[in-house]
Amino acid sequence: MVLNFIWIAFFGIAFVIALVKLVFMGDAEVFPAIMNSTFETSKTAFEISLGLTGVLSLWLGIMKIGEKGGVVNVMARLLSPVFCKLFPDIPRNHPVFGNIFMNLSANMLGLDNAATPLGLKAMESLQELNPKKDTASNSMIMFLVLNTSGLTIIPVSIMVYRAQMGAAQPTDIFMPILIATFFSTLAGVIVTSLFQRINLLQPVLLATLGGMSLGVAALIWGFSQLDNATMGQVGTTSANILLFLVIISFIAAGLRKRVNVYDAFVEGAKGGFETAVRIIPYLVAVLVGIGVFRASGAMDWLIEGVKWLVQQTGADAEWVGALPTALMKPLSGSGARGMMVDAMTTYGADSFVGRLSCIFQGSTDTTFYILAVYFGSVGISRTRHAVACGLLADLAGIIAAIGIAYLFF
Repeated sequence: MVLNFIWIAFFGIAFVIALVKLVFMGDAEVFPAIMNSTFETSKTAFEISLGLTGVLSLWLGIMKIGEKGGVVNVMARLLSPVFCKLFPDIPRNHPVFGNIFMNLSANMLGLDNAATPLGLKAMESLQELNPKKDTASNSMIMFLVLNTSGLTIIPVSIMVYRAQMGAAQPTDIFMPILIATFFSTLAGVIVTSLFQRINLLQPVLLATLGGMSLGVAALIWGFSQLDNATMGQVGTTSANILLFLVIISFIAAGLRKRVNVYDAFVEGAKGGFETAVRIIPYLVAVLVGIGVFRASGAMDWLIEGVKWLVQQTGADAEWVGALPTALMKPLSGSGARGMMVDAMTTYGADSFVGRLSCIFQGSTDTTFYILAVYFGSVGISRTRHAVACGLLADLAGIIAAIGIAYLFF
């Protein structure tokens, strides 16, 4: 229902604005631009799905080895005390906890290509426990919000883009992103818990959230002791080493259990193509709606409107220049990445707007993309409060990013 409303809103707003531009501003190119965007974005959606096939096959194959080797079950038992509180509808020690942990770990390390297939595997497991197959369960929504809040410890790709754009210190946004994304995740957990009436004052959850806060603080302190070059190298190297260790440990566990790891890998990898095909229509729908909204000029008008409102209050409106990245991020990861690069090109990589656009890019994730891919892969059409919780987490990340950018820069 929510996605239906949003999708119609994208097209309705785009049509009204395009009509106004044609009739009152004489812009004869607006409707051709909109139609071109529908073809381009539908093609992009297919290319994204096709590009995911290999990665999906790889990681679903690795996960199958982990399942048969018992690794997923071990992680499920270790995480069960905490996850049982956040996901009360999932039976204790259920293997899906291991899948959820693997997905969140990949997200924290900024390994998007690995995180998506791991997340799809977790969502398939959650769907098996879901009594209403067309409606998102509480557990599915909590898992989705943890993804969309975008908790990232090592924003490798953003630091690479800053280096390519000539930033004097490409890693200077590392700590601001870490803090902003932590606030986004914390807000997402709190908001979703309120919707689902989960008591966050339970000792286990308090200890976990407190421990995470201390861990983030320690990580910030540790990286702050490194110079910029070392920080980037350590971040990139550690992320890739940990990822490779996951693959090796899964294979080793399979060998220990006397599993034919090759056959297990092939068995799991077969699902990669099927999953990629399933998400194509959902991805086309979302990306075409976003493309039409952008091509009509609605995004530009929205930015100008926000800038005018901020200026009327007498507040500093410098941050508005980076707002396109923040507004685009819930809609499209590639679109937001383009906005971030455009901001650094226009204002400079070391400008306030350039840095803030990078913090926006790293503080949240692509809510609508994740929702379309994850829910679409298991046929969920009724999303309930998933969109509201995801967008509120995004809003918290945006507000935190603005405050932190003014604090640091």
